[in-house]
Amino acid sequence: MSWHKDVYEIQLRRELSKQQGGEESIAAHHAKGRLTIRERIDGLVEEGSFQEHGEGAGFAEKDSDGAIKSFSPANYVIGFGRINGRLAAVGGEDFTLKGGSPNAAGLRKSVYAEELASEFKVPFIRLLEGGGGSVGGSGGKGPRAIVVESPVFSNPRFQIIAQVMNEVPVVSGAMGPVAGFPAGRLVASHFSVMVRGTSQVMVAGPRLVERALPGLNLTKEELGGAHIHSRSGIVDNVADSEEEAFEQIRRFLSYMPQNIWQIPERTHCDDDPTRADEELISIVPHDSRIPFDMTDLIRHVMDLESFFEIAPLYGQGQIVGLARLNGAVVGVIANDCRYYAGAMTAKGSQKAKKMMEICDTFHIPIVNFMDEPGFYIGPEAEKEAAIRYGMSAVAAAVQSTVPWATIAVHKSFGVATAAHFAPNTFKLDWPSHEMGALPIEGGVQVAFHREIAAAPDPDAKRRELEQQLAKGRSPFPMMENFAVHGLIDPRQTRTKLCEWIEWIQPLLEDLKGPVKWGMRP
Repeated sequence: MSWHKDVYEIQLRRELSKQQGGEESIAAHHAKGRLTIRERIDGLVEEGSFQEHGEGAGFAEKDSDGAIKSFSPANYVIGFGRINGRLAAVGGEDFTLKGGSPNAAGLRKSVYAEELASEFKVPFIRLLEGGGGSVGGSGGKGPRAIVVESPVFSNPRFQIIAQVMNEVPVVSGAMGPVAGFPAGRLVASHFSVMVRGTSQVMVAGPRLVERALPGLNLTKEELGGAHIHSRSGIVDNVADSEEEAFEQIRRFLSYMPQNIWQIPERTHCDDDPTRADEELISIVPHDSRIPFDMTDLIRHVMDLESFFEIAPLYGQGQIVGLARLNGAVVGVIANDCRYYAGAMTAKGSQKAKKMMEICDTFHIPIVNFMDEPGFYIGPEAEKEAAIRYGMSAVAAAVQSTVPWATIAVHKSFGVATAAHFAPNTFKLDWPSHEMGALPIEGGVQVAFHREIAAAPDPDAKRRELEQQLAKGRSPFPMMENFAVHGLIDPRQTRTKLCEWIEWIQPLLEDLKGPVKWGMRP
C-alpha cells in the first residue's frame, strides 16, 4: 500500500492555496490597480528564489469520501527570497481573502513572520495590505478553530516586533489600504514606503472614524493618503507604482548588513576618491540670507549616484539618507537652509534622531553636513515641543557609538549645534563656516537694543554692529587653536572623507552586536 493518495492531497492543497481568493476576487483586486501578495513577492525577490513556509496551510471541507470539496488557504504568505543576492524573509496579507483580515491559518503564519527573520538573522520585508482583526474574529468554527487568546505564560505578541528591529533590517511597504494592526507593523520599521493613490494608512478606516466622531465623513485617501503621511512621518518615502516601491526597498537594503552581527558590504567604486568638483568652491553664497541646495552639495561629495534620500517631505529642515564613500556605506545627516533656514523643528529632530539610531544599530558611520541656525523658535515651535525633541536628537548624537565626520559648511548657532557631534567626531571646517551663541542678526538686536534705539540711524547702527561682530566669527581661529582637524578648501571634502573612511574600517568590526542607549528626553 502506497502513500500516493496522501501525497496527491498535499500537492492539491498547495495548488489550491495559489488560487488565493479565487478568480473573481483576484480580478476585482487587479481592477483597483493593485497586485496580489504573490505577485508582489515575485516582483520584489529574484526570479525563482521564493521558498514559501507553510505552503498549503489552510482548512479544507471534505465530502463523505474524504475528497476535498472546498479549500480556504491561509491569507498570509511568508517565506524566504533573495534580494540583491542575499537571503531575506518576505511576507504579507492576501487581500483577496477577507480583505487581508487574518483567518485562523493566516494569523499563525503572520505571528511566525518576525520569528522567522529573527531566528535566521536575515532582513524582513512586509508587503502590507489589510485591516487587521475583524469583529467576527479569526477563530473560525468547528473542530479546526484555533484559540485566539494567548496562554498566560506566552510572550507578549508585540515583543518580537520590537525585538526584530534591534536585530535585522526591517522594511515595510503599504501596498493598499492599511489599518489597525498592519498599520502598527508598518511604522515598526527602519524604512517604509507607500504607493501614491492606491495605498492609504489609518489607525481606523472611514466607517469607524465616522462612528466614533459623528459628522466626520472622510474617504480613505482623505484620511490617510500619501499626501498626508509623506509629511506626517508615518512613512518615509512615496512611490508612484508598486514596482517603484519594490525598487526603493531593494535599494534601501543594498546599504544594510544582514543583521547587527555584520557590517554593511563594501562595493567596488569607479568614482575617483580624489575627485574635487569645482562647484563646491562657490556653492555657499557669501550673503548668508541667500539659500543654497544642500542636497546638491551632498551629491558632489558622495560616490556618484549613491545618495538615497529618506523622508524628503518630512521634517524638511533636515536631510537624511544613505550613501557610499569609495564604496563604503555611510549615513548622511544635513541641514537644509531652504526650509526654516535649516533649523531643527520637532519633526526634523525626530527625523535626524531616527537616522542616528539606524546607523548605530547597523554600525554605519555618519557624515554630517552642518548648517545649523539653532532650534526652531516661535509659537508653533512651542506647541510642537521643539526643544524636547531637539534635545532628544542631541542625546542620540552624544550617545552615538559609530564614527562621525562633521563638515561645518555654513553656520552653527546655539544648543542645537550639539546634535552634530558624537564623542569620536572627525571635524572639518569650510571657510564659509560662521559660529556663535546666536545668529548675528538676531543676537545684535537682543544684546544692543538700547544702543540701536538711541542711534540717529538705528538701521545703520545695527548694520555697523553686525559687521563688527562678523569679523570675530571667522573659522580661522578654530584651525589656529586645533579646535578642528582641518580648515579645508570645500573641493577637498570628498578626498578628506575618503581618507577618513579608510581609517575607521577596523573600528567598525569592534561594534558588531547589539547597541545600548540610555534614557533620552
